[in-house]
Amino acid sequence: MGNRNIDENKRATLRRFATIGAASPLAVLGGGETTTDNTGAERTQDHEQTGSDNRNEVRKAIVGYVSSTPGVHFSKIRDELKLGTGETQHHLRRLVDDGRLTIHRDGDYKRFYLSGRFNTFEQVALGFLRRTTPRGILIELLKDPTATGADLATVLDVSQATVSTYSSKLDDAGLISRTDDYTIKEPEIILTLILRHADSLGPDAVAIADEAETLLKYSPQD
Repeated sequence: MGNRNIDENKRATLRRFATIGAASPLAVLGGGETTTDNTGAERTQDHEQTGSDNRNEVRKAIVGYVSSTPGVHFSKIRDELKLGTGETQHHLRRLVDDGRLTIHRDGDYKRFYLSGRFNTFEQVALGFLRRTTPRGILIELLKDPTATGADLATVLDVSQATVSTYSSKLDDAGLISRTDDYTIKEPEIILTLILRHADSLGPDAVAIADEAETLLKYSPQD
């Protein structure tokens, strides 16, 4: 009974994200596999059709999940869709090879995006927005462009050394400048990404939605 419940939960999860994936313009996935019989004619084997359908459902689910959670990394896809490690690796490899997904390496992570959906700056930004402390730094700087390292450490409840470490990485990635103080380089793009994907980023991202109109008028010179 326990295994049956796990299987049903997995199928329900796959179907939910497969529905999103099916709506994606990149979701036209391959059909049944063909083989050649002893007459040289190609035929689709009925007993392979179910396996093909299952593979398509998994790939559509992955496309759907990546569509709703851009910048997600491998283990998150595997765990959220309740897939095995080898199964996840296989389907991601096929989707990347087929041009449906693209990868951006973020340190030790490989982050996945729908192909053609985001430029390099946006992919880098989303990668950092999927990390709690860098996301917090960016959100707080959007809310208060005059915030210092000490201010950020207090609000985020982390050490100043932690703020310094992550702000250095954000600077190296081209998302902020630390020449004089902390300045977000493309605040409207960052804010738009946060608002568009807030539900998959976290409560802090959702919380700034009410301030969006004010924040979109942000200017570091004001």
